[in-house]
Amino acid sequence: MHASAVIVGTARVASAPFETIVRRREAQVMRIAFRILGNWADAEDVAQETFLRLHRHGTGFRDEAALGSWLYRVTVNLCFDRTRVAKPVAEMPELRAAGISAESSVIRDQAKEKLMAALATLPARERAAVVLREIEGLTTAEVAEVLGSSEVTVRSQISKALGRLRGILHREEI
Repeated sequence: MHASAVIVGTARVASAPFETIVRRREAQVMRIAFRILGNWADAEDVAQETFLRLHRHGTGFRDEAALGSWLYRVTVNLCFDRTRVAKPVAEMPELRAAGISAESSVIRDQAKEKLMAALATLPARERAAVVLREIEGLTTAEVAEVLGSSEVTVRSQISKALGRLRGILHREEI
């Protein structure tokens, strides 16, 4: 997805505030979608749909926090929609970052694959709660707002999910 414009039908539509938001937030939206969905192809589709919805909604948010909250909510909801009808997609490996030894890169990639596989076993709402709270660093209140849940529910989802993840990852180590 390119930040320069969004294709709507056959017309090319763009605005400076919209393009700025896309450039600033595209990586974040992609990262969240990937961590919830587990593959880049679906993550790109969700990111594109998120930004199409932003374009339709407009960029007149009261502040950066309101924009962020809206983007999280739309991204997560689109991921939930996609997981309801998801079919597994073979994922292409990421390219290695320069400056990292081959051994370190392999170890990091294996750990990332194990975590992504373990995350994929969680129910979608628990997976989203863990991604938003533990990986993206949102507060429990922010996660509750994004997921339309109470803070108590989010804490419970995260606690259950982390317990499951520990169990899965521990079994793989044995």
